[in-house]
Amino acid sequence: MARAQARAPGVEARAGKFPGPSLIPALRAIQERVGWLPREELEALSREVHRPLYEIEGLISFYPHFRTSPPPAVALHACHDLSCWLQGAGRRIAGLRERYAGQADVEVAEVSCLGRCDAAPAVAVNECPATADDADALVTAARTGHRAEPVPRAYAGGAPWPNDPYQGAGEGRYAVLRGVLSGEISPGQVIAALQDSGLRGMGGAGFPTGRKWALVAAQAATPKYAICNADESEPGTFKDRQILAEQPHLVLEGLLAGMAVVGAEEGWVFIRHEYGQEEAVVRREIDALRAAGLVGEDAAGSGRRLSVEVFTSPGGYILGEESALIECMEGHRGEPRNKPPFPGVYGLWGQPTLMNSVETLAHVPVIVTRGAGWWKEQGTRGGGGLKFFAVSGHVERPGVYCVPLGTTARELLTLAGGVSGGRALGAIQPGGASSNFLGPDQLDVPLDFDALAAAGSMLGSGALVVMAEGTDLLAAATNVLRFFRDESCGKCVPCRVGSAKAHQLLSGVLADGGSTAAVDGRLRELEETLRRTSICGLGQVALGPVVSVLGLSSRAGQPGRADRGEQRRSP
Repeated sequence: MARAQARAPGVEARAGKFPGPSLIPALRAIQERVGWLPREELEALSREVHRPLYEIEGLISFYPHFRTSPPPAVALHACHDLSCWLQGAGRRIAGLRERYAGQADVEVAEVSCLGRCDAAPAVAVNECPATADDADALVTAARTGHRAEPVPRAYAGGAPWPNDPYQGAGEGRYAVLRGVLSGEISPGQVIAALQDSGLRGMGGAGFPTGRKWALVAAQAATPKYAICNADESEPGTFKDRQILAEQPHLVLEGLLAGMAVVGAEEGWVFIRHEYGQEEAVVRREIDALRAAGLVGEDAAGSGRRLSVEVFTSPGGYILGEESALIECMEGHRGEPRNKPPFPGVYGLWGQPTLMNSVETLAHVPVIVTRGAGWWKEQGTRGGGGLKFFAVSGHVERPGVYCVPLGTTARELLTLAGGVSGGRALGAIQPGGASSNFLGPDQLDVPLDFDALAAAGSMLGSGALVVMAEGTDLLAAATNVLRFFRDESCGKCVPCRVGSAKAHQLLSGVLADGGSTAAVDGRLRELEETLRRTSICGLGQVALGPVVSVLGLSSRAGQPGRADRGEQRRSP
């Protein structure tokens, strides 16, 4: 996978410093074979690929999935982020630590979001996902060498999925891809349909999809590449996981059609390592595509080469940022690049690269099949199309729901059964951990890009996190800030230092049980600094949720500051 990388303004001098294949797959292969990364294995790899050992060790130190010491027989990882915290993760983790204290064969570790927020509080035993209630049974199974495979959770909205243009698993699937490869559907028609539909990126940025495809298609440089960004890692967000599990055909058709439209021959699904079950589903679908002749040297008899592979992430929320993801695939530490240039012009190995999220690509076949007009009619209150939302927290039926874009937060909450236990609502995050908190009086805001921005939040990753009345919202926001502090890549000072300082200030307030008045001004200064000067979106939004809670407190006399026991102690 080695490529000669040209230089471009805004790209760090280290880019392309050590040309050759990415070391990430090689390191993963060693860890899968040995269980960890012994020094002698790293030295052998260094000699084999003619790369300095310090570069290899620098990669390992950056990515949390790599181990530099032998693993225990049982690795019990428990999520401590917002959706799980709301379901008592702190208490459950303390219980697990006490239960397995002194048992050398069991490692109990707190980790960042496992992408199983609908099963909160979530755990993973030797990377097998489960709920905290299942932890003991999985530990027992792991001790006997047995690896359980839990049944994936069903789609909360019921079947059939309203966005799928293909009913059943018949031969009608991949009609759009076949049409583009045969010439019956031109690249211009696909781009026009996407532009007319108004489809925007569903991974968080909201960039117009048709404009992105047109940009990459217009580039003269070759080769071109395409990437499906399946590194969904933000607390509260798990919709892409469900789409991959149940609609891999739509995701891969969108990716392959995009490759055919923009002129790319090689594509990848970049997926987080915690999604092992979903990765297996995607790999099976790719194998079926190869068997059907839809990918390969002569895709569908078109004379065109289409190759699609899976690239498994070595871990880290920052890799959801497109340029950090590209840095990882090239074999560097996953640190965001300065922009411009953007990936559509200068992406993987310095070549034009089309990158879209799982949900965005899954929408492409339905838009091309049913038309831009049909798509826009599916929305409501000025929104166009359908939108997947992950719903978690204090809600009766957590899960994934596909609803018209423009559905209100109240309507979505009702669809999910309302606040659990019949309690009153305290607050919501409408777009995942990076979105600002909204109060109960804002439940009728349409879940759409512009409406949420006007309300002071954002659509973000499409994740509604529900908090019942009585939740300590400052502790909840501090929990979110801890996630961003821990997941900062450390490249830029404002994010690295500012998030740590803000968390320190808030932790002090929570420990003392006092008011935020003494730190309010400092927190707002830090928020503005991070928002204006951080390189990427992580630092730019890290303190937004905290400041939004300060705003809610000032409007309603500091709601949710009653002592909530565990919530107060473990932000």
